[in-house]
Amino acid sequence: MARLDRQIAFLMEIDRLKTVLRRTLITDRSRRENTAEHSWHITLMAMTLHEYTADPKPDLNHTIKLLLVHDIVEIDAGDTFAYDVQGYTDKEAREQEAANRIFGLLPEDQASELMALWREFEEMRTPEAIFAAAIDRLQPMLHNYYTEGFSWKENGIRLSQALKRIDFVDRVSPVLSSFIKDLLQRAQVKGFLEA
Repeated sequence: MARLDRQIAFLMEIDRLKTVLRRTLITDRSRRENTAEHSWHITLMAMTLHEYTADPKPDLNHTIKLLLVHDIVEIDAGDTFAYDVQGYTDKEAREQEAANRIFGLLPEDQASELMALWREFEEMRTPEAIFAAAIDRLQPMLHNYYTEGFSWKENGIRLSQALKRIDFVDRVSPVLSSFIKDLLQRAQVKGFLEA
């Protein structure tokens, strides 16, 4: 298959990300968010909130690439709910298989680049990956807060569980870490999260 044909095949395949539904509602509460919308939203969040990262600041362009690529595997692997302990038992294997198939649609050089970006996000070893993960975890918390804890209540999520999900954020942004912790405390007081 010609290079362009492979690239078009990949681009048409990732359109399926729009069909992967997440647990969170969009803020008007009319429907569940899909993963493509989530990827767009967190990318804009990173652009908007980058100023709150600690020095030396993570490279924003690289962070954006990580955010755009990291959930593509959900086309095959599905969205594993953040608090689904059983779902995490085989998440890595499901997602690796999906990454191999989906990124494998691309020419080898681009497949390798996207696979490396996806892996970097998952490993959370670089400042960019840590910032990307922080934003990725902040966004559903904001959705939950502004929908009065919809998926938190639906799944009986406790404050301690939510706090554990963001315990690394202060490594990249003490400001965002403090904001999220305050948001979660307010959510618990309002009854959006269990104590």
